[in-house]
Amino acid sequence: MHYISTRGHNAHQTFSEILLGGLAADGGLYLPVKYPQVTPAQLDAWRGLSYADLAFEVLSLYCDDIPKEDLRALVRKTYTAEVYCNGRTDDLAKDITPIHWLGDEHGTRLGLLSLSNGPTLAFKDMAMQLLGNLFEYTLNKQGQELNILGATSGDTGSAAEYAMRGKKGVRVFMLSPKGKMSSFQVAQMYSLQDENIYNIAIDGVFDDAQDIVKAVSNDHEFKARQKIGTVNSINWARVVAQVVYYFQGYLLATKNSAEKVSFCVPSGNFGNVCAGHIARMMGLPIEKLVVATNENDVLDEFFKTGVYRARKSAETFHTTSPSMDISKASNFERFIYDLMGRDAGKTAQMFKDVETKGGFDLSQDPAYKNIAQYGFVSGKSTHLNRLDTIRDVHAKYKVLIDTHTADGVKVARENLQSNVPMLVLETALPIKFAETIEEAIGRTPDRPASFIGIEDKPQRVVDMPADVHQVKDFVAAHTGL
Repeated sequence: MHYISTRGHNAHQTFSEILLGGLAADGGLYLPVKYPQVTPAQLDAWRGLSYADLAFEVLSLYCDDIPKEDLRALVRKTYTAEVYCNGRTDDLAKDITPIHWLGDEHGTRLGLLSLSNGPTLAFKDMAMQLLGNLFEYTLNKQGQELNILGATSGDTGSAAEYAMRGKKGVRVFMLSPKGKMSSFQVAQMYSLQDENIYNIAIDGVFDDAQDIVKAVSNDHEFKARQKIGTVNSINWARVVAQVVYYFQGYLLATKNSAEKVSFCVPSGNFGNVCAGHIARMMGLPIEKLVVATNENDVLDEFFKTGVYRARKSAETFHTTSPSMDISKASNFERFIYDLMGRDAGKTAQMFKDVETKGGFDLSQDPAYKNIAQYGFVSGKSTHLNRLDTIRDVHAKYKVLIDTHTADGVKVARENLQSNVPMLVLETALPIKFAETIEEAIGRTPDRPASFIGIEDKPQRVVDMPADVHQVKDFVAAHTGL
């Protein structure tokens, strides 16, 4: 399996060659030369596999330069009940990402795909724990070290730091938007005292932090000298690891591969739903991929109108589903590349237009008129919508969901189809957004014992303006390279 850039750089690199990097040399994102296809017979043969063994089957299609036994050992080390389910051994724990069926709504089964059972209580753990083990494996083989520069709107940061803490040869420099995360998210990250973890609070929004990461990735001399890598979903390994749980969700929700399932995905940076797009392109029988946005509705606007209009920092709302407070969705480029018939020249120009003109308009383009073949639909949820949804799901099903998952449930309900199960991808446990949960139901959610009092722990963080040069200087000062 070889990889090419969405903007035309055609080096045909292997999985291991792109693993430690982020953007391609031309600023594009990596995708496989072609998506491997999974047949109905293969799908049915995978029923009953453990999550780790399913991950091996899916990932081995993309990581064929890693010896099979090494890959199998890595996924079995990663996807265990000890890592994801606090050591529980019941049947649901063995699934790693079990389905929590809510009930029947309008002739359709509505359920949650439980993705928040990992160390930081958010779906990002599903890929990040594997990424940590893949990085360590590859660095040990190559005798190298890696300095990870990442940006987070809340959950990527803690998932990356918990996955990389103590890893040999790895440092993490994580940029986060100052004052734009929940108190629990802040405490999860900033309370870490590990010597290889550095938190930098940027005066701005997530998009400012992400722009800095991209600027550093495009400074090839600095990137090479400082051995810079990424863990954001611009990293292909992050995305492909997330493909696995779409297969798991589908297999748990169906009895045979003739059935179809729809997925609703709370979306900000488009990485999570991009993994669903890839699974669908591989042949997974997905009926609809439902994109749920919050008030930062750039993606909803595109899928409804064909106009992609990235917002400026001052136009990005700070909401009660803050991990989706993103107005420039990095992974969107991967889908647009496929939508445009894998025309790298068109894709490169369109995302140049994002930087210079603020967006692009495909409303009259034949490619947009064929968008239905990719299964995408979308919807938007607001603060009042998520409060209502949290209350309703709690009252009707005795289930407490977080704010982002509530956005997903609200939009999923608007897109139900008779006899097609709808799975909403759970984003995080409610405790990560306790203030809004209390506003919705009048009490704070339960928290795992290991996180009791986390907000009271000493915090280690450096405040910094949204200035790429200051970030570079900080990184260089702490790597000694």
